[in-house]
Amino acid sequence: MRKSVADVCWVGVAAAFFLTDIAVGTSEGAPTVDKAETAAEAPFGSYLAGRHAQHIRDYQSAVDWLEEALRSDPESPELITRTFLMEASVGRFDKAKSLAESELKLDSSDAMAELVLLVERVKAGDQAGAVARADALPQEGVHRFVRPLARAWTQMAIGDVAGADEALRAFDKFNGFAPLKFYQLGLLYDFAGNTEAAADNFKQALDASGQLNWRLTDSLANFYQRHGREDEATALYERFVKDNAGSELAESVLASRPKGVPPPLIGSAEDGLAEALFDLASVVNQPETLDLALLYARCALELRPHMVLDQLLLADVLSAQNKPEQSLAILSEIPQSSPYSWSARLRIAANLELLDRTDEAVAQLKEMAAEEPARAGADMQLGDLLRGKKRFTEAVDAYDEAVRRFEATGMPERWSLYYSRGIALERSGQWNRAEADLQRALELKPDQPLVLNYLGYSWIDRGENLQRGLEMIQKAVELRPEDGYIVDSLGWAHYRLGDYSSAVQYLEKAIELVPEDPTINDHLGDAYWQSGRAVEARYQWRRALQFGPQDDEIKPIQAKLDGGSVPTAGAARGG
Repeated sequence: MRKSVADVCWVGVAAAFFLTDIAVGTSEGAPTVDKAETAAEAPFGSYLAGRHAQHIRDYQSAVDWLEEALRSDPESPELITRTFLMEASVGRFDKAKSLAESELKLDSSDAMAELVLLVERVKAGDQAGAVARADALPQEGVHRFVRPLARAWTQMAIGDVAGADEALRAFDKFNGFAPLKFYQLGLLYDFAGNTEAAADNFKQALDASGQLNWRLTDSLANFYQRHGREDEATALYERFVKDNAGSELAESVLASRPKGVPPPLIGSAEDGLAEALFDLASVVNQPETLDLALLYARCALELRPHMVLDQLLLADVLSAQNKPEQSLAILSEIPQSSPYSWSARLRIAANLELLDRTDEAVAQLKEMAAEEPARAGADMQLGDLLRGKKRFTEAVDAYDEAVRRFEATGMPERWSLYYSRGIALERSGQWNRAEADLQRALELKPDQPLVLNYLGYSWIDRGENLQRGLEMIQKAVELRPEDGYIVDSLGWAHYRLGDYSSAVQYLEKAIELVPEDPTINDHLGDAYWQSGRAVEARYQWRRALQFGPQDDEIKPIQAKLDGGSVPTAGAARGG
C-alpha cells in the first residue's frame, strides 16, 4: 500500500483544523441581477461559473472564469477577493501578488494576502520588507500557525538567531506542535552553525514525536553525516525502515544514498521558510483542511521550485481533491534522476487509475515490479488496484509476489498486506487461505478494528465461530464506534444469532452513519421483517435497490420484495 507524503511527515502531531472562508466557505448568496441589465449578463455569468467551479474545487477553471469577470469589473471587492484566492490556490503567484495589495485594502487582516506578499519579498531579497510582512501575519484564526514560522526564518535572514528562537516559542501555547517546533529549532540552529543546540533540538523533536517520520529521519541523519556520526545516521535509517516496512520514500532514498558528506538540507533562510511551509502543509493535509495544505504547499514550492517532497505532497493534495490530471502534471516535473522518482511513479499509477486508465496503471506497476525485483511496493499497489476492480484472483497473485519479496529480503511482515490478501482470497472463494491471512494480520496487529471486523463478519456470515466472531466485532465497534460498516457487521452478527431486536438497534445506527449503502439497507430490511415490521422491511429493500447494489445482490433483494423467503438466524447469505 502506497504511503503518502503526509504519512511520513507531520500528520497527527496537531489537532484538527477547520476551514471557514477558505476556498469554499463564503456563504453569501449570489447577487441578484435586474433582467433589464443585459449588458452585465456576460460578466455575471463568468462570476457564477467561477463561483460554481470554486465550490467543486475546480480551481483551474474557477480562476479562468473569475479573471474574465474581473476584467469587466476590476473594482469589485467580491471579485478581487475570490480571484486572489484562486490565483494563489493554483500557484499563479505573479497574478496573486498583483491582487494582494488590493485585497489587503479591502481586508487588512487577510493572512493569505500577507503570506503571498511575504513570499514575494523573500524572493526579491528584501529582508526588511519580509520581516514586516511576517510581523503582520495574524496571531489568531486558521492561519495563526504560519506566523511563528515566518517570523523565525525572516529573523534568520537578518542574522537574529535569538529573535528567531523566540518566534518559534510561540508554538508553546498550541497543543500538539512540540515536534514541529523542536524540528524547526534544530534546522534553525544547524543553519546558524550551533551544532550543540541543533543536536539538542533534533533530539527533543524525536522524543516529542514518539515515532519517526521520514522528514525528521532524513534531516537528522543528514545532520549526523555532516558531523562525522555516520553510524548513528545508518542506525536511524535502519530504524525507520524497520518501523515502516516497505516505505517507498525511505527505500528510494537509501537505494541512491550518495557517498561522502551530503550538503545541508537548508542552504538559506529562504530554504528554511520553504521547509517550514512544507512542514505546516503536511500537518494540515487532512480531509477537513485540504485547501490550507494546498495553499501552504504552493507557497513552499514558489520559494523552492524543485523541492521534490513538496511536489509529492502537492500531488497528493490534488489527488485527494479529485484532480488527477493536475496531480499528474506536478509529478511529471520530478526528474527520473531524483531519489524520489520511484514514489512519483507509484503516484502516477494511482492517478491513472483515478482517470479510469486502468490498463496503463497496471502496465506501469508491472513494469516497475520487473525493474526492482527486491521491492514489494509496486506489487502491493497492483494488488490494491486489482482488488478495487474486483479482479480478485489477479489481486491474490500480486499480493503473493509482494509477500514473497518481503520474505526474500527479510523485511518485517506487514499486517495490512495479509489483511488485503485475505480479503482478495475470501472474495475469490479461497476461504482457508483467507482465514489464515486474516488471523496472521491479527497476530501482527492485535485489536486492529478492520481485521477484527472482517474476520468476525466472515465467520458469522459463514455460520462459523459465531460467539467469537460476535466478540471480535463488538471490540471493533468499541474501537471505531462511528464506522457504519463495522456497526453493520455487529448488527448482522446479532441477526445471525437470532437476536433480531439487537440487530435492528445496531443496523438502524449503521444506517444513520452510512445512509446510502445498499447492503446495510438490505440487512435492516431483513431485521425488520424478522421483527414483524413488514412495511418497513419492504421500504428498506426498495432503498437498497436504489443505491446500486452489486449485480449478484439485485435478484435476492427483488425476490424478497416479490414475496420470496428471507434468511433466518443461522442461514448463510452474502452481505
